[in-house]
Amino acid sequence: MDNQGTLSAADVIRSSVLDTLAVQMSDMTPLSVVIALLAALLAGIVIAVVYRRAYRGVLYSPSFAITLVMLTLITTPVVMCIGSNIALSMGMVGALSIVRFRTAVKDPMDTAYMYWALTTGIVLGAGLYTIALVVVLGIAIIVLLLTFVKLPSANSYLLVLHYDEAATDAIQSVLSRVKNRRLRSKTVTQNGAEMTVEVRIGERQDIISQMLDIDGVYDATLVACQNEAGA
Repeated sequence: MDNQGTLSAADVIRSSVLDTLAVQMSDMTPLSVVIALLAALLAGIVIAVVYRRAYRGVLYSPSFAITLVMLTLITTPVVMCIGSNIALSMGMVGALSIVRFRTAVKDPMDTAYMYWALTTGIVLGAGLYTIALVVVLGIAIIVLLLTFVKLPSANSYLLVLHYDEAATDAIQSVLSRVKNRRLRSKTVTQNGAEMTVEVRIGERQDIISQMLDIDGVYDATLVACQNEAGA
């Protein structure tokens, strides 16, 4: 009786698995997979091109642009396989929860592009091609338009000073006029002192000329420390 019960349970499980595969194969044909992957490829290329055109950083990473295309391509078939299968969905969530991504994302905008690629892949995997088209084109237009908009803000610079210790009070008096400032480093030697201060100012020449007018200041250098190129 026990062996018959075991065989009966195995038959039920086998039948359930075969039925599930039959339903999935009927819903997901090779042609539908190819169409979804082609749509994901085109969408990923659009996202990568927008990333390249809207990039404002110092060093553009072609590998990250390819990663955006790959994220879209990989997410699409995963969502197609999951479909409405709750058990498979829970298994996929459990599998992804043990994956640890050790690559640090330096620019917050890179995270936004990754979510854009993942969202597009999910929508395409669900077969919502019209929504995916609207999402990709709509966000692409918005991002490209935002690249031409520059919000007014004070520029961030590193002010490097070489001076005599006797000029410290005069230097601090000039720096007190800058609201946003932060001391980065200060080195004192027998030949003089060196100080690096992060300042946010609108004009580059004003603070330089004011520092050079102080007796005891040997030289003053202002270095842009913005993350954006051309800022």
